[in-house]
Amino acid sequence: MKFIIGKDRKQAALFPVSLEESIETENEVRAIELFVNSLDLEKMGFKVRFPEGGRPAYHPAVLLKLFIYGYLNRIRSSRILEKECRRNIEMMWLIEQLSPDHNTIANFRKDNPDAIKRVFRATVQLARNFNLIGGKIIAGDGTKLRAQNSKKKQFQH
Repeated sequence: MKFIIGKDRKQAALFPVSLEESIETENEVRAIELFVNSLDLEKMGFKVRFPEGGRPAYHPAVLLKLFIYGYLNRIRSSRILEKECRRNIEMMWLIEQLSPDHNTIANFRKDNPDAIKRVFRATVQLARNFNLIGGKIIAGDGTKLRAQNSKKKQFQH
């Protein structure tokens, strides 16, 4: 029986594939890149000026791209986002092969809640401008119903 055989991991490639070539032109990470680069992060409330000395900080745009990517792909844990920075090609492309640790990611989220809310409002505004969403108000009355269906309370016709 024949099988498809993978490439030898130790074999050097004549023309190595760059990260740019690995990401399709229609990939969502390119949209995240364009969106974050179009924002005025200082105006949104992110701290972009840091004092000289000590270890350099990650730019808020890098961490915001990471956060938005995680949000779109249902990755909330800062530890899992840290892992994805090292193994996910899309993530490597998006944050230019940087790999912030989980504590940095968690602190970014904790220190910038208002700025992150403004970014998501800007996302909704952008979607509204492109007529991707209607922007109509839908209201709920706040009713809370308790679901309970034991064998004794079950009703069948």
